[in-house]
Amino acid sequence: MKGTVKPWQRVRRKQLADCRIFSVEEVIARSPGSGQEHGFYLIETGDWINLVPVTRDRELVCIEQYRHGSDQITLEIPGGMLDLGENPAEAAIRECLEETGYEVRSAQPLGVLNPNPAIFSNSLHTYIGTDAREVAEISNTATEETRVVLVPLDDVESCLLSGRIDHALVAATLWRMLYLLKTNAIEI
Repeated sequence: MKGTVKPWQRVRRKQLADCRIFSVEEVIARSPGSGQEHGFYLIETGDWINLVPVTRDRELVCIEQYRHGSDQITLEIPGGMLDLGENPAEAAIRECLEETGYEVRSAQPLGVLNPNPAIFSNSLHTYIGTDAREVAEISNTATEETRVVLVPLDDVESCLLSGRIDHALVAATLWRMLYLLKTNAIEI
């Protein structure tokens, strides 16, 4: 393997758009190889979380919701944005309760993912919560409409392979969970 990859030096940045939950920025960066400056566009947003809630009956508590980007109804796990200063595990538990009405007592980390390092600056914190139980009504915001769908744990892999679950960040979290279960790194 030849050479070493070096970081680019950011020279300046300029916000181009404030879109409420994210901003678009132009970053001018200097190449470590040529020394030339080039422009790049980034999406700046806070960190995200998602949680895999599993019931005592080994069912995943999933949600169906309409997604504007794909113009489709998707099957996902609960997730969202961290509030400023919020602990990621607590945010995961909060989002699960809000979006599904199901409560988990704790959130065990599955790891941190980089949603898309080419354009996003944030991280996705992933968790699993066991003993999920329904304790409340769904309390979506005005821009959310969700419906709970219970998926047997044994059906998750086929949902991923068939494309029934196709949200990339949800799929990455679920594949990681399945691997950790298979290797006995986590227990349900």
